[in-house]
Amino acid sequence: MLNTSQYQISQHQHLSELRIKLLHLHKLLLDTERLTYEQVRGQVSRGELLQLVISHEQFAWLHRLSELIIQIDELLHANESVTSEAIEAIDSDIRTLLSPDESGDEFAMKYNMTLQHHPDVVLAHADVMMLLTSDSI
Repeated sequence: MLNTSQYQISQHQHLSELRIKLLHLHKLLLDTERLTYEQVRGQVSRGELLQLVISHEQFAWLHRLSELIIQIDELLHANESVTSEAIEAIDSDIRTLLSPDESGDEFAMKYNMTLQHHPDVVLAHADVMMLLTSDSI
């Protein structure tokens, strides 16, 4: 059984690992969306890509994943201890968001299509899901 300090360290490690895996998944999704965009409109620079990610409708579906990563950052940098309820909530939100569905909302449909065509995204998805189902905390 973990004492309070060990439990907090374990929670922090879980969130840190989850953040890293989500950032990797986000980058892969961004890369696939960038390729799709560039096939139609030509190459874009990193600066142009940043502007597209922020404001172009083609990239808007990725904002929900970005928001979850920001929530994790906020939990990691909070002054008070992270509760198990907060961890369970963020884990649940991630599981819900990363549920591909060809007839679901925009994220679910685009995520499903991306998983169908990009094996590297499948592997990154599996990494996130394995962490969420582990008994590490």
